[in-house]
Amino acid sequence: MRIKNGVKVALATVTMACALQGAKPALAGTVTVKGSDTMVVLGQRWAEEFMKKHTATTIQVTGGGSGTGISALINGTTDVCEASRAMKDAEKKQLADKAGAPPVEITVAKDGLSVYVNDTNPINELTMDQLKAIFTGKVTSWKELGGADSKIIPYSRENSSGTYVFFKEHVLQNADYTPRAQAMPGTAAVVNAVVKEKFGIGYGGAAYAKGIKVLKIKKDAAATAIAPADKTIKDGTYPLSRPLFFYVRAKPSAEISAFTDWVLSAEGQGIVTKVGYFPIK
Repeated sequence: MRIKNGVKVALATVTMACALQGAKPALAGTVTVKGSDTMVVLGQRWAEEFMKKHTATTIQVTGGGSGTGISALINGTTDVCEASRAMKDAEKKQLADKAGAPPVEITVAKDGLSVYVNDTNPINELTMDQLKAIFTGKVTSWKELGGADSKIIPYSRENSSGTYVFFKEHVLQNADYTPRAQAMPGTAAVVNAVVKEKFGIGYGGAAYAKGIKVLKIKKDAAATAIAPADKTIKDGTYPLSRPLFFYVRAKPSAEISAFTDWVLSAEGQGIVTKVGYFPIK
């Protein structure tokens, strides 16, 4: 018993000394991050850099889709949810019912949801209406859009994906996807499919747009075609600009708060640019 008390006294002395010197106790613990496949690479880069500075903290990052991350946050099996769409009111209520408070929403980056076609495709731009017509099945040939006389092969995301939901809401205006759209498990899979399929088309985060052509998008037939870029994302002129989110439960731990604060810092936002997304500051 004396030894235990002695240890307690020693710890108290160290804590008091740190307080007197203005020092903070080292962060130690594990933070789990789960959700958006669009954001998983960004989350992993953030985690790697944060852990270099806080070696006693472990940040574990996994994907699975925004819907999966939101469910995990509601069920208490993740500390941070990465989401490429906003949580729905019903989801916020579910969490509030379980945790006693609604989630805390943090905008951590911006994205220009990009439309991909094969490098050999002569099409360079599409209107929002044309995109809707393709992914609802009303337009099935590139010839109808000024391209080759070949069938359009659309690639989509699974319905657990925040990108799937965002595209359905903002492009399809909540109409159903055509049954011909092939659901892919992640954005990288969409890109790989379009690279291999000469007449393919898909969509996903700007950071994944490598080895393919990214189309310019027009709000309507009379508008200027806009490419996703830093300026057009920041000023909102790109029609498919969107925020990327962290969601956490109310009253997060010191480790979770330290990580989210660092992500919003100049250093954390610098990584956003390096990965291929767009900083909020």
